[in-house]
Amino acid sequence: MSRAVYVALMTLAAPLALAAPAQAQEAPAAPAAEASPAATAAPAEAAPAAGQMTQEQIAAFNQAVTDFTAGQQAQQAGDNAGAATKYEAALPAIRTAVQAQPDNVDNVNFLANALYADAAAQGAQGQMDKVIALYGESLPHWRKVVEAKPTDAASRNILAGILIQLGNQKLAAKDMTGADPYYKEAVALARKSVAENAADKVNRNILLSALIGASQTANDEALRKEALDMGKSMMADGSIDAVNKPSIEVMTGQAS
Repeated sequence: MSRAVYVALMTLAAPLALAAPAQAQEAPAAPAAEASPAATAAPAEAAPAAGQMTQEQIAAFNQAVTDFTAGQQAQQAGDNAGAATKYEAALPAIRTAVQAQPDNVDNVNFLANALYADAAAQGAQGQMDKVIALYGESLPHWRKVVEAKPTDAASRNILAGILIQLGNQKLAAKDMTGADPYYKEAVALARKSVAENAADKVNRNILLSALIGASQTANDEALRKEALDMGKSMMADGSIDAVNKPSIEVMTGQAS
């Protein structure tokens, strides 16, 4: 292409409909019917075994659930500064829960969503350095969630979107080598979502974003053609979003 196309850095929408986990409870004497998201506590006078949490950690986790819920409410009301404050208060205890129980997918999912929601709140305030740091921290957790829940298209799309944004950050710094793996991973995820529901506008725009990025880092003419053809088609039918449109206009020579 005649000039570089840099996909804009953007924040993704926070998952405001996410339900926080039920608060963790102390372990009953008899086996529990279902394990709570934060799992069981160690006996009060014993050192916690692997996979258990102390009473203090469980109390902190319960407060984190409350703080996260308050953050969601603030974000829905447009108070992004207040939301970010609540998310930042909740994160240490959620991180501790995941460290104690790394195989507890519910808690991993909770941490991934809390980091993602905080990134959205920070991005709404123009704190892009914080957004990128939060995306980077959330990445392995989202990968774990998607691996555990392969049919969860919403989590897959969030992961693809985060990968694209991390790729965009590298691309903006002219780090083609660093950006390329992010875009390639995003393309694979987005192709799966489009294969499942090709009519979905969100799925198609995520794939288009990933293809636009990959077309600049992979040195692959086929990818560039796919991105261009898809972009032209979406421009024609009006399904292209405001983030992808300028890039396609540059690629087609329509930009001023």
